[in-house]
Amino acid sequence: MSILRTPPVAGTADPSGLPANRVAAGALPCNTCAARQFSICAPVSDADLPHFFAMSVKLRFEPRRYLFDEGDAPRYVFSIASGTVCLSKALSDGRRQITGFLFAGDFIGLAHGETCAYTAEALTPVEVCRFPRDRFERYMTEHPHVERRLLQIASTELAAAQDQMLLLGRKTATERVASFLIRLSDRAVAHGRSGNPVCLPMTRAEIGDYLGLTLETVSRTMTQLRKRGAIDLDNTSVVRLTSEETLRRLAGV
Repeated sequence: MSILRTPPVAGTADPSGLPANRVAAGALPCNTCAARQFSICAPVSDADLPHFFAMSVKLRFEPRRYLFDEGDAPRYVFSIASGTVCLSKALSDGRRQITGFLFAGDFIGLAHGETCAYTAEALTPVEVCRFPRDRFERYMTEHPHVERRLLQIASTELAAAQDQMLLLGRKTATERVASFLIRLSDRAVAHGRSGNPVCLPMTRAEIGDYLGLTLETVSRTMTQLRKRGAIDLDNTSVVRLTSEETLRRLAGV
């Protein structure tokens, strides 16, 4: 893990002991951040952005490094600027359940408690803005528009959790894999990117851990979707949707 900082123009130290990122408004990395309009900082005004940025530290995590581990003290919250993060929980027998994949614009740290309820692992090179939880919570109290944005994010996560319960409880292997690909495609479009092809930064095994399927079942289902004309496999990390209509029908959408 490496810390990326913009040299401070002026400022003070934050309670975590890290120097505040105080820079001139025109030099803020936020101004060129592709994830800003989709992230927690979307409602922050240009005038207040320097103060908001001053609370944060920009970090880079290499693949397979942890942002935090299950059981850690929840000292920070994170806004993902780029990359893909995997969320998982460990089972008592050593297995794990992947509970979600997060991308640029997503926010980590909504849950409250004495310890982190899950592990957050970088699947690709990941850049985040990390905020001390106590300072971020005070900022929300003083800026209700940011608190409302957090409520919107929480509502979206709740809806996604309900969809996941349906997927795991009722859908077949074909419906699960097709739904997963459709969900990634729709998310890319919602964030202003092309939804076709679909990029898969996670492994087939990780997709299986998320969908409640074995590695072999995921691979076999991908092959079946290709034979049915719904997708084409350029390689293990890129899936082209050759018939989105067919894929949505197979997904039960």
